[in-house]
Amino acid sequence: MNEDKALYPPVEPIGAGIKGCCPRCGQGKLFDGFLKVKPRCAGCGLDYSFADSGDGPVVFVILIVGFIVVGAALWMEVNVNPPLWVHFILWIPLAVLFSLALTRILKGVLITLQYRNSARPGEIDRG
Repeated sequence: MNEDKALYPPVEPIGAGIKGCCPRCGQGKLFDGFLKVKPRCAGCGLDYSFADSGDGPVVFVILIVGFIVVGAALWMEVNVNPPLWVHFILWIPLAVLFSLALTRILKGVLITLQYRNSARPGEIDRG
């Protein structure tokens, strides 16, 4: 007999990661503070010890934010030609804000995708 043993309805991983919710129940919070992952979910008790996003989100943040900020700065330099201090005032805070916001979002998405796909550290099978 095939019985469904699911205790929680499926959670859409991208949406849960963007909101910073638990990848199993979708209710509890994933983060304790801004970027620190909680030890476990307050709603369903899921242990977040599996959550190791490493440098993955940061690589994408560097590529995305770098493309946007450098592209906008180059466009502004060619079309408006402002003084150097204007570039500093505009692009440094913008890069910092984009980086922080995007790091949290991408870290949450990566952790929820790790849970969804049962990702584990790589193993070499020498048997």
